[in-house]
Amino acid sequence: MTAVRPDIAPKQAPEATQFPTGFVWGAATAAYQVEGAAAEDGRTPSIWDTFSHTPGKVHNGDTGDIAADHYHRFRDDVALMKQLGLKAYRFSISWSRVQPTGRGPAVERGLDFYRKLVDELLEADIAPVATLYHWDLPQELEDAGGWPQRVTTDRFADYAAIMAGALGDRVATWTTFNEPWCSAFLGYGSGVHAPGRTEPAAALRAAHHLNLAHGRAIEVLRDQLPAGAQTSVTLNLHQVRPLTASAADADAARRIDAVGNRIFTGPMLRGEYPEDLLADTAHLVDWSKLVQDGDLAAISRPVDVLGVNYYTPTLVSLPEKGESGSGNDVHGASEFSPWPGSEHVAFHLAEGKERTAMNWSIDPDGLYNLLMDVTRDHPGLPLMVTENGAAFDDYVSPEGRVEDPERIAYLHGHLDAVQRAVADGADVRGYFLWSLMDNFEWAYGYSKRFGTVYVDYGSQRRIPKASAHWYSDVIRRHALPPAGLS
Repeated sequence: MTAVRPDIAPKQAPEATQFPTGFVWGAATAAYQVEGAAAEDGRTPSIWDTFSHTPGKVHNGDTGDIAADHYHRFRDDVALMKQLGLKAYRFSISWSRVQPTGRGPAVERGLDFYRKLVDELLEADIAPVATLYHWDLPQELEDAGGWPQRVTTDRFADYAAIMAGALGDRVATWTTFNEPWCSAFLGYGSGVHAPGRTEPAAALRAAHHLNLAHGRAIEVLRDQLPAGAQTSVTLNLHQVRPLTASAADADAARRIDAVGNRIFTGPMLRGEYPEDLLADTAHLVDWSKLVQDGDLAAISRPVDVLGVNYYTPTLVSLPEKGESGSGNDVHGASEFSPWPGSEHVAFHLAEGKERTAMNWSIDPDGLYNLLMDVTRDHPGLPLMVTENGAAFDDYVSPEGRVEDPERIAYLHGHLDAVQRAVADGADVRGYFLWSLMDNFEWAYGYSKRFGTVYVDYGSQRRIPKASAHWYSDVIRRHALPPAGLS
């Protein structure tokens, strides 16, 4: 394990604007992306094991079998987190590690890994933030129909009860789902994520059942956790913009906002599905049958905080007559759309903006606008930026360092956006950088590096990048460094 470099000790500089008292500084990972140990201690395949082992689904045939080997190296990883000054670690739990078939009793060996991880974090004075689901459904549940089937919500509620019972005395913040939009629409719509299905109606059914599973899990967590525990859900809300001021492009933005954002915020935060979404998708599903009595009341159980993930804005238009509706959508190449009912909408990259290695436009104003939009639409709702970061083509220099000034600039711009949003009234209570370390980047395999800690996958050596040291300094200051010191 590489120690934090002493040569970046903070220079003397004028006082910078402080983040709010109690603002949480963290970093995030996901189980399948970092743990490895895919078949150890009773763990069985998830849909991502199956998907990544299917030829042609993941770049270079990469899998998460070993990933960053966090399962075996978590103690060193927590020690590195402590050296960097992290105050919180957002991790997800592998459902098939603790409940291999997705039903029945838990496997104690699987639970023990998370018990040991949480104990190590607490010993290091790092708050554990647990996410129940980050896309890795047990394969046996997918074989039974997966998220398009209502019974999967029963299984998820049982799983939530198991985890609350195992860790509820030590984990104070719980997230039900990470980015259910991706689970529903990339997994069952475009097929670029596991389980790789391309069924628009199934994607919409999955979205409703993910909503319902969230609400049922919140009920379980509220019932079993101590009174002071916090519950949340994390959404990758799309900061949607029309390409032009035309009425047609405004309608394109409305459509994508409906199936990208309001399909979750509507039922979760308002207790209703938006009427325009129902109209746009009525040819695919009968919502009157899909949404049963009591569903919306269950889904809209209050959360203590809303997690917001942001990377890049979403720029859309309606194509000119005769043009294709495909475009530069950031969610992966596929002949199938992840936007059921709005397949004709075109996606664009903003001109004049720098881009990440993912070819995503870098636009911190999008994060500011998104936080302000949520604050306006849901006043009084505490927010947490639960993912924000960028992939760049990082490499280790002959001196053994990883210099990533582009990532530092990205993080500085987006943290400045958070600070501006706070100043303008958004109740943002923390920031989790994505990601703590390089990892298995889903369908991109190991070809994209989002981490602030470089992972040499052959040796599993960890090398904190320049951005890790910079972020450590931000945490120490509780403020962005003054201009010229980034």
